[in-house]
Amino acid sequence: MLHLRLIVPADRTDEVVRLVENTVGTTHLVVMSGVARSPAGDVVLCDVAREAGDELISALRGLGIDKSGSITVENMDLTLSAHADKAEEEAPGEGADAVLWEELTEATHEESTFSVTYVAFLAVATMLAACGVMLDNAILIVGAMAVGPEFGPLAGISTALVQRAPRLVWRSLVALIGGFAVAMILTAGFAWLMDAFGLFNRSMIEAARPNTAFIWKPDAMSFVVAFLAGIAGTLSLTSAKSGALIGVAISVTTVPAAANAAVAFSYSDYSQMSGSSAQLLANLGGIVVAGTLTLLVQKALWAAHRRRTGCVASPSGEQRAARPDHSPTSGPAEPGPADHAPAG
Repeated sequence: MLHLRLIVPADRTDEVVRLVENTVGTTHLVVMSGVARSPAGDVVLCDVAREAGDELISALRGLGIDKSGSITVENMDLTLSAHADKAEEEAPGEGADAVLWEELTEATHEESTFSVTYVAFLAVATMLAACGVMLDNAILIVGAMAVGPEFGPLAGISTALVQRAPRLVWRSLVALIGGFAVAMILTAGFAWLMDAFGLFNRSMIEAARPNTAFIWKPDAMSFVVAFLAGIAGTLSLTSAKSGALIGVAISVTTVPAAANAAVAFSYSDYSQMSGSSAQLLANLGGIVVAGTLTLLVQKALWAAHRRRTGCVASPSGEQRAARPDHSPTSGPAEPGPADHAPAG
């Protein structure tokens, strides 16, 4: 279930209440008149099944509540209520299959920011991977993969392409390209420093390294693994299953490839550098393609499901998101999440 807290101008409260009441899968509706001070207005509280949340949130944005008041959404891990159970039963589909586009857009927006913290995580991950490739240590490689934050911008690109939000695409690309550029430059400097202290040497980069040689030898399987990881990572974001995302992080060689390219550059081994760069591009491309296709399929399947069930929320408050004992009425098409998605 999702919990919504709305601050609504007093003259729009009745309209919002009708919308909530006529949306399948809602319950626990509370109206507190005149209690909001900034912005001024009424507070409307309600719970909604996750599978009905996106349509309701989009309809509320269609009413302009996000501009004249506010819309706050929280995920509830536990709700003990027969009314909540009934609301989830009435809402069509399964909550795990529903995509909250507003939540996804906001999450990827935050994860796609070129910030000091983002660059620091990526740089540290790349340096850890550099130690892993030089020592031919698979454990260090796995640790570096888990630390790397690069999936955020990759998911941001996929989300922005599906939502047609060019500013978010640009923001994500800046974070992705800029982050890897800074991390690789710092890692090259780190390799020179380690060499100066006698901890790295040329023989280490030129050794056979059977445990990590795959990093600079890309093949068709590199793209396949990245593609599958992109599907799993996207599903983990849309279903809010962070554990699956950790598995994705340690299944692709983006950070290790960047690290090996940086170290190879520091020792003028341009053959390994080019191979690692190809591995990096194959992995990044596979994840973006898979993520975009996954979101498109999810969007199409959910839209088809909503059309079959006839459960659609309407900003006008018409009974289009009907309870099971009503028939949906005709009306204008509901606003899709792309119509109101933040531009970044």
